[in-house]
Amino acid sequence: MQRRTFLTLGLAGTAGLALAGCGFRLRGFDEPGAVIDELALAGPDSELSRLARERLEAAGTRVHDGAERVLNLGQPDTRRRNLSVLDSGPREEEMTLIAPFSVQRRGDGAYLLDQQQLEVSTRYTVSDANLLIQDDLREEARQQLREAAVRQLLDRLRSLSL
Repeated sequence: MQRRTFLTLGLAGTAGLALAGCGFRLRGFDEPGAVIDELALAGPDSELSRLARERLEAAGTRVHDGAERVLNLGQPDTRRRNLSVLDSGPREEEMTLIAPFSVQRRGDGAYLLDQQQLEVSTRYTVSDANLLIQDDLREEARQQLREAAVRQLLDRLRSLSL
């Protein structure tokens, strides 16, 4: 009996890996759809807010100043932390992006989403042997963090459209 269970689980796992490897996705999963019909974007001008505007518009949301709902996106804070013990050779660093946001209704100022934080982090390795590429690695990590934060923001905004 145990052999049959093991064989069934093994075949199911293999089928799952084969489907994932060929690019199979469930219909409707992770498709960009309109998060909210229209939205105003308020806050400091930053790379994160520009990317958020771009992704919202790509998802079908009309972003304009006269919208009834206002996304208040605060100044993003990027923190870098050294995870390695030694100061020489390859070092692992962690970069974290934290950005506050909230969503208000313009008419009465009521919060539809209270003050929350987007928090994402990534790890990367830098080396003293390649000083020129360290800045490129850090900028690439910042871009990945902005992308991940905007994905997280869109997921949280989806709850408003229900």
